[in-house]
Amino acid sequence: MTRSISPAMPETTGHEPSAPHPGNDSGPFINLPWPAVGDDDEHLCLAVNVSGEPVLFPHDSPLRLEPGDILLGAALHHALLPPGENLALFRIPLCLLDASAADLREVAHTHLDGRSGLTSLVSQFLTALAGTPRHQRLTGGRRLALNTADLVALLVRDVLQTRGRRPAPGGHDMLTRIQQHIQDNLMDPDLAPESIARAHHISVRYLHKLFQSGGTTVSAWIRQSRLDACRAELRGRRRTVAAVAHSWGFTSPSHFSRLFRQTYGITPREWQATVSCDA
Repeated sequence: MTRSISPAMPETTGHEPSAPHPGNDSGPFINLPWPAVGDDDEHLCLAVNVSGEPVLFPHDSPLRLEPGDILLGAALHHALLPPGENLALFRIPLCLLDASAADLREVAHTHLDGRSGLTSLVSQFLTALAGTPRHQRLTGGRRLALNTADLVALLVRDVLQTRGRRPAPGGHDMLTRIQQHIQDNLMDPDLAPESIARAHHISVRYLHKLFQSGGTTVSAWIRQSRLDACRAELRGRRRTVAAVAHSWGFTSPSHFSRLFRQTYGITPREWQATVSCDA
């Protein structure tokens, strides 16, 4: 379950000094070896209740975090956080979450119930990570940091999809089948609304309507899925950027590079060079 809350913690800039927080690194935040990815210093902050007791926020806030609950925010101000060591705080670069500033505004001040579903999985992972000695976390290198970002990215995407307009009940199963069809055929450069509609015996107009009800378009969904696939493959140096782009349906390497930078704030070559070597 997700719910928005009135900001218990005001927005702060990424450069504001942080007061020490017991049991954590890098000011109040758990430290992970994030790769240097571009100049964008925007982050998503998470507070996880790692204790066995509810956490009540001060300053007349109605917020109450049960054990395992997660609070998402654009910034977490240490002065307004409850005292003690019941919260583990994480700060993850947006560009590692396949997220934008608009996504950050959408999920900011969201309280997630940590008792079930994907939130429970993420909460258990982050709680274990918070309890891991700092030197062991750093030994895990960038791969551990990237895996953490991937898991949180799934959580962010789940929140955004929950907040978005849902398709009509009768079309939900059809949309799910179509999205799976797209994933299965991403490498086909001829993948297009016309071929997708034909494969599912529906009109192109109805296809567009299904995706619009979910708050996106067919082309945007295909493009983002291809970018995600390329981004994942570029974590190794096995193939060139041009080869990876072509294999996932991008016919123009320069167009692909522009889209990649617009989406993630870093060029494909910079991303590949940064994340291919573990710390």
